[in-house]
Amino acid sequence: MIDLLRKRLKTYSATNALQEEQALKEMLQEIALYALWRGDFFNVAAFQGGTSLRILHQLPRFSEDLDFILLKPDASFHWSPYFRILTQVLQQFGVHCEMTERDRMDGAIRQAMLKDNSMGRQLDLSFFDSDNPRKIKVKLEIDTQPPAGTNTDWRFLDFPVDFEVCAQDLSSNYALKLHALLCRPYLKGRDWFDFAWYCKQKCAPNLPHLAQALQQTGPWKGQSLHVDIPWLADALTTKISQIDWQLAAKDVAPFLANIERASLSLWSEKFFLEKVSKLSMKIE
Repeated sequence: MIDLLRKRLKTYSATNALQEEQALKEMLQEIALYALWRGDFFNVAAFQGGTSLRILHQLPRFSEDLDFILLKPDASFHWSPYFRILTQVLQQFGVHCEMTERDRMDGAIRQAMLKDNSMGRQLDLSFFDSDNPRKIKVKLEIDTQPPAGTNTDWRFLDFPVDFEVCAQDLSSNYALKLHALLCRPYLKGRDWFDFAWYCKQKCAPNLPHLAQALQQTGPWKGQSLHVDIPWLADALTTKISQIDWQLAAKDVAPFLANIERASLSLWSEKFFLEKVSKLSMKIE
């Protein structure tokens, strides 16, 4: 199985320690997804967020965490029942992870953390420092009380072997990305990179799902909203006027290849207002 991981690692053509670490994290993410499938996790949950966009839709940026939503709300959900299958499957690939649950049972979001330093020791890494081995960390996060109105697809993957995952469809994932753009209380440039990417895709956001999310959390919580394209364009325009675009670009830069990083020089209020204009025309 280590030979399989070595072969996979070569496809990344890492040129520095950061890229090598990102490659290891992504390999660990995919093996964890396979393990969760083996444990029937996708009968109750759907894959979503930035890593799902990268793995399923080739989003051209690295994403750190594995994000999920429950298909049906369940306040009693916790990660520990899946630790056994995760441990068993990861060990089949020579990966020995430390797993910890980081639940706050009074909140809707439940987290677990996978930590591994075995992959780096076993693979032929050009930038591996045996005196200071890097511990690879992947966070698992799931919303146990997701907003209503999501749609899902079943998608096949072939690494480490053939399997399938239940995932939010692109339109519903887009809706939650827009919710994050409008409601996240801190600046995350990766959100805006994903928004620019979405504007290139041939899909419209799931507006009813966005409306449910806005009513559930954020500054519009509890309000009765009519979320249509004019409302969305106005809300995005207001948000764009408040962003420090240099800071936003700095946040996302480490997650991009050089060819993508060069375009960050374009990031500005004018640039993203143009994206909003194209989004509005495409949907209308």
